Amino acid sequence: MNDVMLAIQQAFSEASVMTFWEAIAVMLALAYLILAMRTNIWCWSAAFLSTAIYTVLFWNVSLLMESVLNIYYMGMAVYGYWLWLHVPSAQQSQRHDVSSQLNITSWTLKTHAIVIAVTSLVSVVVGYGMANYTSAAFPYIDAATTCFAVMTTYLVAKKVLENWLYWVVIDVVSIYLYFQKGLMLTSGLFILYVAMAVAGYMMWRKKYQHTIVKQDKLSQQAISV
Repeated sequence: MNDVMLAIQQAFSEASVMTFWEAIAVMLALAYLILAMRTNIWCWSAAFLSTAIYTVLFWNVSLLMESVLNIYYMGMAVYGYWLWLHVPSAQQSQRHDVSSQLNITSWTLKTHAIVIAVTSLVSVVVGYGMANYTSAAFPYIDAATTCFAVMTTYLVAKKVLENWLYWVVIDVVSIYLYFQKGLMLTSGLFILYVAMAVAGYMMWRKKYQHTIVKQDKLSQQAISV
């Protein structure tokens, strides 16, 4: 009986520690998303700290690919900060560029179709490997969210408008995954993420359209001179 009580107490103690760090990670993740929606470069600092915590949390609940994904996120946080800080030479060389920072861009449907097809294929291959050679929970779902999140994080760093649409789908699938593993705070966070991803898309699209309009006006003025 004493052994059972001790085990229960230990379980509650471990859960309390996890919940505390999960709460910190959630707050930092929210800060990242809010700052990213506003194209604020400090979003990458919040992302780095949040993903460092999640790397440990996911490893402890056997979401192996999610843990590896967050190591990648840490690297992308550094890359994203550097990329947003430095305007590409191609953009700098544009005579009528209206921004001193990296501009928001939009990819064609054909490009997205290719990206989706390739990422899906990689997801199946990775999921098969995880299902047969690791102890990962929900290997195919875990692999799919990981592979698409890897690709989509790169789109964020490149300021591709449609990254928010990818996040909507990824977040919906992730809600199920985290709920099944008992990460309730994170599940709640991802429900909020879905709404914020939609809002982020609307905000970025408005900025993108505003930039295009300004560039067109400057081009017309240059032609008329």
